[in-house]
Amino acid sequence: MSADTVLAGLDAIRPDLEAYYRDLHAHPELGHQERRTSARVAERLRAYGYDVSDGIGGTGVVGVLANGDGPCVLFRADMDALPIEERTGLPYASTAVGDDGGPVMHACGHDTHVTALLGAARLMAQAREAWKGTYVALFQPAEEPGDGARGMIDDGLTGRIPKPDVCLAQHVLPYPAGQVLTRPGPALSAADNYRITVYGRSAHGSAPDRGIDPVVMASMLVVRLQTIVSREVGPLTPAVLTVGSIHSGANPNNIPETAEIQLNVRTYEEDVRRRVRDAIVRITRAECAASGALRGPEIERFGAFPATVNDEDTTRRVAAAFSACFGDRAKVLDLQTASEDFSEIPKAFGVPFTYWGFGGTDPELYARAAERGTIATDVPGNHNAAFAPVIQPTLDTGVRAAVVSALAYLGNGAG
Repeated sequence: MSADTVLAGLDAIRPDLEAYYRDLHAHPELGHQERRTSARVAERLRAYGYDVSDGIGGTGVVGVLANGDGPCVLFRADMDALPIEERTGLPYASTAVGDDGGPVMHACGHDTHVTALLGAARLMAQAREAWKGTYVALFQPAEEPGDGARGMIDDGLTGRIPKPDVCLAQHVLPYPAGQVLTRPGPALSAADNYRITVYGRSAHGSAPDRGIDPVVMASMLVVRLQTIVSREVGPLTPAVLTVGSIHSGANPNNIPETAEIQLNVRTYEEDVRRRVRDAIVRITRAECAASGALRGPEIERFGAFPATVNDEDTTRRVAAAFSACFGDRAKVLDLQTASEDFSEIPKAFGVPFTYWGFGGTDPELYARAAERGTIATDVPGNHNAAFAPVIQPTLDTGVRAAVVSALAYLGNGAG
C-alpha cells in the first residue's frame, strides 16, 4: 500500500521530529510574530525539496511538491501560540515572551501541528514512488486571533500556489493519544465577539437620583442576555453565549457615565447566528431605553470566526483511510464549541475540505479520569496553562494522519 511505503520512513525521522517539537514548544510565538517558527519551517521544506514561498500574509509559509500528474492536496498547520504563562513543569517548558514582554505558551498544541506536517512533508518527499500528484504543505500564522488565513488570502495565496482539489487540517485535542476523530458536517462552531457600551449620567454616589446608572444597565444586560440561549434558541439547537468582561467606573463613590461588556457567541447554523445577533441588539436597546439612557448603546461585532462544516464525501473518504490505518482508534469527533479560521482557505479556492482531531492526552490519565467522571477537571484542555500533549504517540499519530489522509487522494490508484 502507498501509505505503508511512505510511513516506512517514520522510525528513522522520529528522533529528529521529537527534538524539533521540544525546541518549538520552548520557543512559541504569538500570532503575526511567528518569525523564528516560519524561518525554520521554510528552511526544512527547502531541504526536503519543496518549492517554498514565505512571508505570505506576514509570516505564512507554503511548500509545494509536484510529483507528476494527479490530484493536488493542500494540508494546513497553524503555527501561533497564546499569551499564557506555562505551568506544565516540563523540562522544555516555555519561558518565552512576546513583543509586548508578556508570557507566551503553545497552550493550544499548534507545535504538534507544525511538527506533524513537517514530518509528513519529509516522508512524502522521501517516497515519491508511492504517490502521484501535488502535495502542498501550508503553515498558517495567526489562527488564534482569527485573521491569519484571511491575511494569506488577501496577500494573494490563491494565485501563488496550485489550486488544490481538497484541503485538509487537523487539531490536537484532549482525547487519548493515538486516537483520530472525524466528523462530517458541522464540526466547529462559528464565533462572534461583541463589545457593548451603554451610556448613563454621572453623579455622586450619595445622590443616585441625579444620575443614570450604567452599572445597573450593564448588570441587567448580563442577566437578560443569558435568556437568548435559554428562551429564544430551541432546546435541541446548540448555542453558547458567554459574557467574559464587564467594566465601569474607577472608584466606589461615583456613578460613572459609561459601562462596557464584552461577550462571545458560539453557533453552528447561520440562521441561529443571525437570530442571536438580532436578539442581542434588541435586548440591549430595550434595556437602555428602560433605564432612561440619554443615548443609545454602541454595539460592535469583532473577532468573528466562521463555522467549520466538513464536506461529507471528503470526510467519509478520509475516515475510511483512518479506519484502515488506525483500526478501533479511529473514532467519531464530538461536536466542538471551539472555532477555527481554516475553512477560509478552501472557501477561497472553492474546494471541499475536512478537519479532524487527534488525541494528545496520556491514555492512562484519560482512562482514570473517565472512570472517576473527572475528565473536565483532571485532563487539561487546550488553552490551559497545564496543557501538555504527551510527545508519543501524539506526534506519530499526527504524522500518520497527515500522510494517510493525503494518500487517500494521491496514493497510486487513488482517483
